[in-house]
Amino acid sequence: MSRKVTDNGVAPEGADDRAARHVHVLIIGSGFSGLGLAIRLSQDGRDDYLVLERGGDVGGTWRDNTYPGAACDVPSHLYSYSFALNPNWSRSFSRQPEIQRYIQDVADRYRVRDKHIFDCEMTGARWNDTAKYWEVQTSRGAYTTDILVSAVGALCEPALPDIKGINDFEGELFHSARWDHDSDLAGKRVAVIGTGASAIQIVPSIAPRVARLDVYQRTAPWLLPRMDRPYTRPERLAFRYLPGVQRLSRTAIYAARESQVVGLAKFPPAMLALELIARAKLRREVPDPALRAKVTPNFRIGCKRMLISNDYYPALGRDNVDLITDGIREIRAGSIVAADGTEREVDAIVVATGFHVTDSPAYEVVYGRDGRSLAAVFDESGQQGYKGSAIVGYPNMFFLLGPNVGLGHTSMVYMIESQIAYIADAIAAFDRLGLGTVEVRKSVQDNYNRDLQGKLVGSVWNTGGCASWYLDKHGNNTTLWPDFTFRFRKMLEKFDPGAYETTIADGATRPDPKVVAAR
Repeated sequence: MSRKVTDNGVAPEGADDRAARHVHVLIIGSGFSGLGLAIRLSQDGRDDYLVLERGGDVGGTWRDNTYPGAACDVPSHLYSYSFALNPNWSRSFSRQPEIQRYIQDVADRYRVRDKHIFDCEMTGARWNDTAKYWEVQTSRGAYTTDILVSAVGALCEPALPDIKGINDFEGELFHSARWDHDSDLAGKRVAVIGTGASAIQIVPSIAPRVARLDVYQRTAPWLLPRMDRPYTRPERLAFRYLPGVQRLSRTAIYAARESQVVGLAKFPPAMLALELIARAKLRREVPDPALRAKVTPNFRIGCKRMLISNDYYPALGRDNVDLITDGIREIRAGSIVAADGTEREVDAIVVATGFHVTDSPAYEVVYGRDGRSLAAVFDESGQQGYKGSAIVGYPNMFFLLGPNVGLGHTSMVYMIESQIAYIADAIAAFDRLGLGTVEVRKSVQDNYNRDLQGKLVGSVWNTGGCASWYLDKHGNNTTLWPDFTFRFRKMLEKFDPGAYETTIADGATRPDPKVVAAR
């Protein structure tokens, strides 16, 4: 394959579109993770990278999820980059438009938009073991790259339920992550399928304006109070002008959230305190005993994602809202038939059934050294990686938010920044050590995952009595990090080339280890 190389990796105007454009580092996706890595590479003085983003702007899930009531369940001061604190957050838990504006502002402030190719979807990536680079196909032409970084988020591919007749529905039907803003639900009979993180925000937002709302629940979630309030002007002034105030607030939030790891991963009985809070909330906000029985979970709190809301339970108690727990038998042209045979006519269906996490379609188009796709590898052995950042069989490829990096209690931005430091140091190591290729050793990855799954055995996710999207088809939790997040950060402080099979780049010589160690 020919390669067209320019100073910034972009083919000049009028170049032959059939010739692949080459760049040293190619980042796929520009949510918090891809954008953060782009900024770090620029700060390191690198210009030899590009970010391919299938959407028309930065933001990832916060660009795409624009449903009514969309908001974050992590406090604002912790849900931001540590190098770009925002003293102007309007409230303690930010809503989607404000988070998206923050991400856009950061991209502008650090001047990395010109390193992006927007509206450019990766359609395939294959390792060329002869040329020792990745060949990447996109909706806007071909690329080759020495180092490929997947920053494809876990919550980017909507999952539609496998329900008989769903394609026969003649009314309005859309996923919560692809909200149809041209649809006016006012005065209509609406069904919401799902009671997860998106649904508990959507239901109270639309319930007052629809004629009737049917909420289809498969599993009742645990809900905790949402300690949300607007920040006062004096508080915002303090965050802006008093040194350390915002960082102190961020540190306090981090410490409080991190304390939950004891119950989640170390000693599940410690979750009883949170469960008592959730049960008290249930009794206070759901006075109807029959409804309360329906929304009371049958598993230990923390086993599935813990949700926060102050208005979901009251919305279920409205006269025009009905919670259905019998399951769905089929969907017809203008109605939904429950498992008990009850048919309810509906004008619109909102599907809030989450995302493809352990089975992302993105895995189907990335082919490694042996010609197998990530999907095939994961299907055979489950999602396994090394430090959530590298996978055996995929040389010169790094992952942001790879296997077992997810969290159930605090900010993913903290984990993202930890991985950014590791991957940026790995990229620097190519120059520092004269490397041509790096691939994590199978023995290292196996040992890492053996230890990881050992830590998960006694966690609430494995012993709490629930089935969740945290688990893959092999029964392994391949999603969550089972320890304190500061230990993850310590582990990823520096790239560890000894854990990888490495080759030297053409024309390079292996440096003296003593010289490298002294740097």
